[in-house]
Amino acid sequence: MPVAKWNGVVIAESARCEKVEGNWYFPPDAIRREYFRPSDTHTVCPWKGTASYYDVVVNGQVNKDAAWYYPEPKSAASNITGHVAFWRGVTVEG
Repeated sequence: MPVAKWNGVVIAESARCEKVEGNWYFPPDAIRREYFRPSDTHTVCPWKGTASYYDVVVNGQVNKDAAWYYPEPKSAASNITGHVAFWRGVTVEG
């Protein structure tokens, strides 16, 4: 089962993840919301659509824009609607 950690703390885990382009996307109910803070950052993927970001905050330390998701992806990526993926030092095992 994929588990996402940052600074030694589990921030998400689920057996219902989707793997897209080498990244695990965790379903919305799999993230531990107390570690996530909405960011104003947005990027655009040609086939998935517009991504929104979260800062990951653990023990007072902020990992800016370390998580992203597609709230309304294009139809080709509809399987990851609202799912959250990670980078910037967040490790995913499993």
